[in-house]
Amino acid sequence: MAEPLSDFHAIIPAGGIGSRLWPLSRADAPKFLHDLTGSGHSLLRDTWDRLEPLAGPERISVVTGRAHRAAVEAQLPGIPDRNVFLESEPRDSTAAIGLAAAVLARREPDIVIGSFAADHVIRVPHLFDWAVRQAVATAREGYITTVGIQPTEPSIGFGYIRKGGELVVDGAPEAALVESFVEKPDLETAKAYFADRSYLWNAGMFISRADVLLAEIAANRPELHAGIVELAEAWDDRDLRGPAVDRIWPTLEKIAIDYSVAEPAAAKGRLAVIPGHFDWDDVGDFASLAKLNSHGHKNDLAILGENARILSDAASGIVVSQTTRVISLIGVKDIVVVDTPDALLVTTSENAQRVKGVVDALKLTGHGEVL
Repeated sequence: MAEPLSDFHAIIPAGGIGSRLWPLSRADAPKFLHDLTGSGHSLLRDTWDRLEPLAGPERISVVTGRAHRAAVEAQLPGIPDRNVFLESEPRDSTAAIGLAAAVLARREPDIVIGSFAADHVIRVPHLFDWAVRQAVATAREGYITTVGIQPTEPSIGFGYIRKGGELVVDGAPEAALVESFVEKPDLETAKAYFADRSYLWNAGMFISRADVLLAEIAANRPELHAGIVELAEAWDDRDLRGPAVDRIWPTLEKIAIDYSVAEPAAAKGRLAVIPGHFDWDDVGDFASLAKLNSHGHKNDLAILGENARILSDAASGIVVSQTTRVISLIGVKDIVVVDTPDALLVTTSENAQRVKGVVDALKLTGHGEVL
């Protein structure tokens, strides 16, 4: 295994409720804190373990909500206190990644940073490692770089990146310019993208020199940039940090980094992409969770839960149990059952994306206690 990259610092944004995985994922226990693959570790811990060979244990930061600090530090006992960035409330990915980048740039001006979500599942880690090392090499040349995933099927659940002309970058033989971003397509369009190998899934991984990323935010969202920089100036002074966060953080614009940085950079010819050839899933709903845990056998019933008591006969799909209740399934296909002490979800894989609507309905009807 190659040595960690001396100028690289990994950032793990650990936020979001994961509403399509309700009632397993909740505000106080979002999906990145759960073991969803049977690995014995949470998705957050698995993310840390992938990044440690690239950055080293002292050069990985986590951006998370104040309410999740204890859980994050319990799962990552080796993380330095100075590498935990706490949000007072969610402000989307530009604020989260931008703040970490601004603080890290003050500590180390020439640093290359990379942002990797806490709740994705990645297999074949040596291919992930190789893709990120290529991305870092490309970022050193002044490009904002993303890692796009080579599609394995014509998915309508992901946005796409259209790969353009190749770049000549030492240490990054697969580097290419990004021609454009494409929103989630319909099925026929997705089939065309799948047949055209220049389209990659957008996995939301961004690698850049910190100063280049901040300059792009400044060019496109100057008020947001000003707030981030003001926060960064106070961050490493314990007496100043808390009041600055309380005053500035709630005023920052909510916008995803795809829109504030990646798309404008692509339009200027400053965004590069490295194709990722590893297995990747963002575990966006219970259908994808069932697929991850079926081991390639469509007619299997995937079961998650340490104390799950499941009886099945000619049943397929997924059962997630957080109780000791006996659950019997007979002759049902592609079923989704999520049993928790205070809420029960029953749906099918085909309707898994509609779970978010249940969460929205619970908010409107005053049942926030189960969210």
